[in-house]
Amino acid sequence: MRIKELSERVGVSTRLLRYYEEQGLITPGREENRYRCYDEAAVERVEQIRGLLGAGLTTEIIREVLPCLGAAACSQYDDPEFVRRIAAERDRLRERVTILTQNINALDNYLSAVSQGASSGDAA
Repeated sequence: MRIKELSERVGVSTRLLRYYEEQGLITPGREENRYRCYDEAAVERVEQIRGLLGAGLTTEIIREVLPCLGAAACSQYDDPEFVRRIAAERDRLRERVTILTQNINALDNYLSAVSQGASSGDAA
């Protein structure tokens, strides 16, 4: 598929897809006319990139971990510094999840209180 179709399927701009390519996150093939050509796997890869970016990872970290996130084993990535950096990113994400969970619980409590207040106000 061409870049426009991929853009529409994953809901990101063609400019952003070109940026991902510049960052080494995706690698399109090229047609004879030199147009970019993406396979079906690109859809999942871009969605995965978007999720990792949304979780707060940098494109640098994503470029390093993407090969490890596929179905293949990742034993070739046993460099201690790489493992340390990824563990630190994981720990940072866990902290964010904890804070987000606390915020969700606080919002749930607020909505519950408002809902109960509205219900008791209706009964009066």
